[in-house]
Amino acid sequence: MPTTSSEIVALATTNVVVHPLVLLSVADHHARSAARSTNKRVVGILLGQDNGKSVNVANSFAVPFEEDEKDPKTWFLDHDYIEGMWGMFKKVNARERMVGWYHTGPKMRASDQEINELFKRFIPRPVMVIVDVREDTVGIPTDAYFAVEEIKDDGTETQKTFLHVPSSIEAEEAEEIGVEHLLRDIKHSTTTTLSTRVSEQLASLRGLQSRMLEIRDYLRSVAKGDLPINHQIIYHLQDALNLLPDLDDPAKTKAFTTNTNDQLLVVYLSSLLRAVIALHALVDNKESIGKAELEEKKEGEDEKKAKATNGKKANSKHEPETSTTKDADKGL
Repeated sequence: MPTTSSEIVALATTNVVVHPLVLLSVADHHARSAARSTNKRVVGILLGQDNGKSVNVANSFAVPFEEDEKDPKTWFLDHDYIEGMWGMFKKVNARERMVGWYHTGPKMRASDQEINELFKRFIPRPVMVIVDVREDTVGIPTDAYFAVEEIKDDGTETQKTFLHVPSSIEAEEAEEIGVEHLLRDIKHSTTTTLSTRVSEQLASLRGLQSRMLEIRDYLRSVAKGDLPINHQIIYHLQDALNLLPDLDDPAKTKAFTTNTNDQLLVVYLSSLLRAVIALHALVDNKESIGKAELEEKKEGEDEKKAKATNGKKANSKHEPETSTTKDADKGL
C-alpha cells in the first residue's frame, strides 16, 4: 500500500479505463439483484490489465455478496466462488488478470476498506470502481479509487483511506458497433439527428452542472472548517479556473459577442428559409387540391351532360315507333 508522498502522487495520475461491456455486465447484475431488494448493492470482480500508469478494465463477473444494512461490519463474500470463476476465465483468456473489484454504491460504505483488504489476497494492487446504475445519473457513471495510507502532518498514526483517481469510458471498434446496435433498439426510431444532438448536449450540460455543484459544496465545507484543506484538489481547481477566458478584456468580450451574433444570424436565416419553404409547400398543396377539385367537378358535369344526351336520343327513337303504331291502328 502506498505511503510516501511520491508514491501517492504517482498513483493519483493512474488512469482507469472501463469498457462498455463491463458497464453492461454491472447493470445486468444489479437488475437481477434489484428484483429481490431495490436498496441492495452488488459486488463483482474486474478483469483486465494493469500497466502501471493505466488500468484497462475489459471484463468482469459477479460475486455472491451479502451484507447487513444495519451493521456495516457484517458482510459475507464467497472466496471459493472467486477462485473457481477465476480459474475458468484464465482458460478462456489468459491475458486478462484480476485488477480490482466493483460495487454499485452509489457511494462509499464503511465496509469498503475491509473488503478491499480481502481482495489483496488475489490482487496486489486492487482498484475499486463504484458504478452508479441509477437512471437519473448524469455524466460518467464510474468512480475509481486506490487504497492508500494517509500520513498525518502532526505525526500521529497513519490512517487507511481511498485515493480518487481519474477514470474514463473507452471502447474498441467491435464494442462500439455492439453499443450502437444496442442504442438503436433502445432509442425511438423516429428521433431525428438534430433532436438527438440537442438531448446529448443537454445531458452534458447537466453533468457539468452536477460537477460544479460538487465543487461548490466542497469549497463551502472547506471554508466552514468541516473538511480539511487538500492542496492537491485546490491546485487542480486553480488550473481549471486558469483555463477560463478573461471576460473583463474588451477584445475577448467583443470577439465572443461577434461570434454569438454570427451564429444567431445563421439560425435566424435558417428559420426564415424554413418558414418560406413551408409556406411555399402549403400554397402548392392548396393549388393542387383546387385543380383536382375543379377536374372532378368538370368530369361530373361532363357525365351529367352525357347522360342527358343519351336520354334525349333514346326518347327520339321511341316517338316514331309510337306514331307508326297509331297509323296502323287507324288503317284497321
